[in-house]
Amino acid sequence: MLYLPAALLFLYLFFRLVLPSGLSRVGKAAAAVALFLASQEHLLNGLFFGGLSAPDLPAWVLMLQGWLFTSLLFLFVLVLVRDVFCLGVRLVRLARRALWRDKRQGPAFSVGRRRFLTSGLAAAPASVLGRASLAGLVLAPTAYGVYEAVAVPQVRQREVVLPRLPEALDGLRLAQISDLHMSPLLGKDWVRAVVDRVNAQAADVVVLTGDIVDGLPAARAESAAELRRLRARHGVLACAGNHEYYSGFKAWTEIFSDLGITMLLNGHQVLGIRGRELVLAGVTDPVAARFGLPEPDLATALAGAPDRTARILLDHRPGNAPRNARQDVDLQLSGHTHGGHAPGLSALVALFNHGYVRGWYRVEGMPLYVSSGAGLWNGFPLRVEVPSEIALITLRRGPAGAAPAGSRM
Repeated sequence: MLYLPAALLFLYLFFRLVLPSGLSRVGKAAAAVALFLASQEHLLNGLFFGGLSAPDLPAWVLMLQGWLFTSLLFLFVLVLVRDVFCLGVRLVRLARRALWRDKRQGPAFSVGRRRFLTSGLAAAPASVLGRASLAGLVLAPTAYGVYEAVAVPQVRQREVVLPRLPEALDGLRLAQISDLHMSPLLGKDWVRAVVDRVNAQAADVVVLTGDIVDGLPAARAESAAELRRLRARHGVLACAGNHEYYSGFKAWTEIFSDLGITMLLNGHQVLGIRGRELVLAGVTDPVAARFGLPEPDLATALAGAPDRTARILLDHRPGNAPRNARQDVDLQLSGHTHGGHAPGLSALVALFNHGYVRGWYRVEGMPLYVSSGAGLWNGFPLRVEVPSEIALITLRRGPAGAAPAGSRM
């Protein structure tokens, strides 16, 4: 899926920047090779370095790859926007000349006036922005974005009102960890720091909303072992994300259980807290169908669950919220989007997730919280103005329709 867009990215920048440059033939060939290698990191990792989802490469190499790839993506957008703008300006000028030209001046669309399609646009990025300025515009924000991508997430305080929450459970706190994506990029030391930060909150319940790991169990054993240290008064529970299926789903679910994490795979658990009950349910991920495994089934997950108390659903994908809201769910916790990664990209991410990117939403009366994620996939390590997070969600009892604190609704 990623290979075709990357190929188009390479071709556009090659024809717009490399070919029109003043480099020698050898220089252009070298630039083309460098551009190809930077743009095709996913293809090369998939073919030679252990797989697309979790290549067997050092963290610094993955950061360098991510920096170069996101820089090219940013450069592509800048050049494309400027090309479209320049083309529009030139077309407007030619149209005005065509309307007001003197007949003695000859045809409006002379050979010289057609040069905007070739030499004029080809020189635009270098002549207007300047090579140094263009490099600064691209490399600085993406370097910052990669730095932010690997930072240890901060704790974000959130509140939500649930009418069916028993009064005795008012003030109960859930720590939500989403999208850890344990990998060579986010390794053992990073996972340990996340676990320490979660444990410091002394939450009543810890929930993990999918995409916990990238890579086979043998390669991630040390990082995964850190999850054994997660502490919560009433348990650590999790649902599956799409990335669990790419790296040995059955093996990982057994390992997570051995680490003390209750996996909710189209199932639920009734927690007895302060003499009252609270339902935590979880579903699988739609990608399960590709592996011949059970797809998400909320009806099965809630079968037999009491309806006299609040029901909290762990579903990795926020786009499922409209369907889930119609099945008697009081709150959905999700991840998957990584918060949209950066301004501009958020709009694209929203298209694939029913408009849900990060923060609070109300979906047919049901509160939905979409975590920006603690980590992210090593194939696109970028966060600009979208910091990672551990969400500490305080449950409150109150009237229906009350908006959560910090609501985006």
